[in-house]
Amino acid sequence: MPTEFELIDRFLKPFARKGAGVVIGPGDDCAVLRPSPGADLCVTTDAVVEGVHFTSAFFSDADIGHKALAVNLSDLAAMGARPRWFVCSVACPPEALARLPAIARGMARLAAKSAIMLAGGNFARADALSLHITAFGEVARGEALTRSRARPKDRIYVTGTFGDAALGLALRSIGRKPGAAVAARQLRPEPRLKMGLLARGFARAAIDVSDGLVQDLGHVAEASGVGIRIDAQKVPTSRTFGDLAANRDLALTGGEDYELVLFVPPARAVAFERACKQAREQVTLIGEATKKPGIELLNAPQLAHTGFDHFGGPASRPRGRARRPKG
Repeated sequence: MPTEFELIDRFLKPFARKGAGVVIGPGDDCAVLRPSPGADLCVTTDAVVEGVHFTSAFFSDADIGHKALAVNLSDLAAMGARPRWFVCSVACPPEALARLPAIARGMARLAAKSAIMLAGGNFARADALSLHITAFGEVARGEALTRSRARPKDRIYVTGTFGDAALGLALRSIGRKPGAAVAARQLRPEPRLKMGLLARGFARAAIDVSDGLVQDLGHVAEASGVGIRIDAQKVPTSRTFGDLAANRDLALTGGEDYELVLFVPPARAVAFERACKQAREQVTLIGEATKKPGIELLNAPQLAHTGFDHFGGPASRPRGRARRPKG
């Protein structure tokens, strides 16, 4: 069995060892990092745990490494931050030690693609495999996007499509194998970093969708003191989702989409759409913020829940009312 220090060397092997802002990297008691002048640091932490966020029956080791970093990068994207550094703590049983190099390779590929540096970490023995990451990003001082700045009449835009990750999980639960594109949305989500940087020049508030679109919209509504009105039929889905899903519930509540929801003032909406088109970034207008508290879903069935809660299972129903199509 390798020693802890041999494990560290093996895990670090696929990662770049030098980069901008890393004064002292892995190997000392602390990393020493040098932020850019005039920048605010955005710091996020998240974990992926076997049996909760992934299972080895469906995820490759490289998938696990990718997803562990991706969910943190998605938080940075939602703040409009540029990724800089991260630290990673790995806990696992002895029988999982041989998996760590492949996990590191999956993580390192996404790190290189996203221009983020591994600055340190830790290993510990545990009953189940888990990866805990803290990621750091930079944004110009005072310009971070938050959940608390939405205002009534702000246009609500979303990136990408919704429901595929939850659809893939649902198909596996009944013994059906999802197609490659659907599986990838759950196994290897792609954080919308480019879109987050673009949106910072237009949006007033933002959030990434990890626990379900309706539930995460509720977080913005509560933090900003606004209501939300969206048209469920305008929430974008993939062609595969349309072919296989019985209804749109999974697109509204399924979670793990890791798309962005952006609140854009009306005066900036046209320019925002133009900038997205020029950047070849897909965005869809699905509704607007309102003065009336609660979440109003137009053209949607009554939902049994709004998303995922780690300790309570499915979260409660949305506030407000849901209307079916007229006619």
